[in-house]
Amino acid sequence: MSQPAPASLRRIAPILDDWAFALEALPEASWDDVQVAGSTVTVPHTWNAADGQTGGGYHRGRATYARRIIADADAAETWIEFAGVNSSAEVFVDGQLLARHDGGYSTFRVDLTAHLIAGEATLVVVVDNASNETVYPQQADFTFYGGIYRDVQQISVASTHFALDDHGGPGITATPTLTDDSATVALSASVVGSAAAASVRFIIDGEGTITVPVTEGEASSELTIAQVRRWHGLRDPHLYIARAELLDGETVVDVVEVRFGCREFAVDPQRGFLLNGEEYPLRGVSRHQDFAGVGNAITEEMKQTDLALIREIGATTVRLAHYQHDQRFFDLCDEVGLVVWAEIPQITVFLPGAVDNARDQLEELIIQNRHHASIVCWGLSNEITLAGAGDDVVAAHRELNDLAHELDPTRLTAMAHLFLLETDHTLVTLPDVSSYNLYFGWYVGEAADNDGWLDDFHATYPEIAIGLSEYGADANPQFQSAEPAKGDYTESYQALYHEHMVEMIEARPWLWATHVWNLADFGSAGRDEGGVAGRNQKGLVSFDRSLKKDAFYVYKAAWATEPFVHVAGRRRAERAEEVTEVVVYSNQSEVALSVDGVEVGNVAGARAFRFNVPLAGEHEITARAGEVADTIVLRKVDEVPAASIIPTTTISNWFDEAPLPAPDGFFSIQDSLGDIKQSDEGARVIASVLEAVSTSRGEVGRGVEIPPAMQAIVDRMSVEKLIAQAGGVSTEQVAALNAQLNLIAK
Repeated sequence: MSQPAPASLRRIAPILDDWAFALEALPEASWDDVQVAGSTVTVPHTWNAADGQTGGGYHRGRATYARRIIADADAAETWIEFAGVNSSAEVFVDGQLLARHDGGYSTFRVDLTAHLIAGEATLVVVVDNASNETVYPQQADFTFYGGIYRDVQQISVASTHFALDDHGGPGITATPTLTDDSATVALSASVVGSAAAASVRFIIDGEGTITVPVTEGEASSELTIAQVRRWHGLRDPHLYIARAELLDGETVVDVVEVRFGCREFAVDPQRGFLLNGEEYPLRGVSRHQDFAGVGNAITEEMKQTDLALIREIGATTVRLAHYQHDQRFFDLCDEVGLVVWAEIPQITVFLPGAVDNARDQLEELIIQNRHHASIVCWGLSNEITLAGAGDDVVAAHRELNDLAHELDPTRLTAMAHLFLLETDHTLVTLPDVSSYNLYFGWYVGEAADNDGWLDDFHATYPEIAIGLSEYGADANPQFQSAEPAKGDYTESYQALYHEHMVEMIEARPWLWATHVWNLADFGSAGRDEGGVAGRNQKGLVSFDRSLKKDAFYVYKAAWATEPFVHVAGRRRAERAEEVTEVVVYSNQSEVALSVDGVEVGNVAGARAFRFNVPLAGEHEITARAGEVADTIVLRKVDEVPAASIIPTTTISNWFDEAPLPAPDGFFSIQDSLGDIKQSDEGARVIASVLEAVSTSRGEVGRGVEIPPAMQAIVDRMSVEKLIAQAGGVSTEQVAALNAQLNLIAK
């Protein structure tokens, strides 16, 4: 039996309130100085909660947090743990630099013990999210919110304790190996301190206990679970607790524990993902951590909201993009059985000066999270080849791949490739598994091009497992259309696009994992499109999570098991057509529709059910499937309200009113890029168009290289379509471009 814990046993206390904050660097300041220069805040906190979500520039630079720290009188050592500070942090006491941490998404700790005078000190943290060339991320389609935006804790320990300086890790590892009905769990822990008779008692609750001596600061052993209960995703996310008790003689002086799960998994190029030997399709979403109004300084309630949304649609997996997420969210995924892709923020453009930082961030990601049952792969990078994929990029990824396998040989490595990357590039097969970010049907081509691209890949490389790490279309629910089209930002088009993608994915079970981009709209300060600045609107739900777009229900119809029906188009309540199409999404096999209480149709099918309904006045429309029902109200109008149509700043609405000239024998914006480029003069004009389009979506579009296979798809597009989906091009600019083309003979 364990002895009663002495007063010196590890104690953890949150340090969240009474932080002084100033939007300037004050490394030698006192708490009062910082407070006078700024204000008092509670962490989690970001200084970009407002300007990081409104478009244009946002404050990127240095700021200072200060907090008085009082040591626990019974403790021998005092440490401070930061769960996330974006993106670089310098920690000072009395003007002395104690630690620097580069990387805004992982845990790090600082030992304050030697700097507490009479048991007290003022802790000063200078935080910097300014642009640089040495810390990832620097160029990406999301806002780099600055601040101490996750929890801070004070940790008090005895002079002999489990290591706190191992890359922010939990101090214990538990690695199960399964054989039939049993599991052998390898356990290890690192110890620091002077206790000569130290030993560690390892315990797996309800399964066994073993005590081993500490040798050169390490203790390790194994325990066997005779009748193992496997962690099996949503069906049975069973977790075990591994506990390590540090003994000084017979006295317990420190305790750490982790939860872990026992499971086996594999990826087969023909069968997809296998969990415990069974085919287990990974179908889900990607998630960014920020929320409207608070940025990345989110609350427990917000994490639970995201989890509930993911569970509601019946997803089996979540890609936690594009950086290490909070430990709490990994815990939640463990508990409910969501399979996780975890990754580091090496993204968009390779930075030669940040190679070491990428290694550091991967090392922290793995050491801090390798106990989580939900995680099956470590993502090495995302779309890293936007500006090229040379030998230096490949070499850096080989090192990361080797590091990941060294730190954790039990999991896969993964990469999310830019859809422009050639399929025969070395990077495709460098990690254990690869997925592509494909946006046919939004940025280029048509939705059906996804089908052909994936089929071609699978036919050409049948031995390579391939997945779909991102796909999506922006939608502002303010915008609706009876005739939705690519590039119009309507909720209607987004739903149609995802209808196609669900059907496409279901027909290809060999896709090892698919992740919708994105669960929710998110902050992207460089964007200004679709009627909203500072936001990527590809989410299935709104930025504040209060509105579920119709596309949300497309996936709920495909994946969820609890019966439901949803009548789409409720935000297009006023309609001008004499006969309107009513679309219903449901996971039931038959849906009946009634208008003003009278049944008008009954349709059998799957996911999407369509009805034609005559309009005259106002009507109550109800869809029913068994015991579940949903109702909306539609009204016949002579003219659709202007607010439901995207502002006329792009080509899509300009030509409805004033078609531009297309003289015989001369080019116009109605011609394809490929045809126009046959002329030297036309090629020069198209080059300028492509340059404008590539930067129309903020900094992430800079420096794009388009390989031949992708260029062939782009060349089939008309200039009109290309500009329409790029957005942000004024009607005057479009007219001027057309006039230029009208002067070039075919």
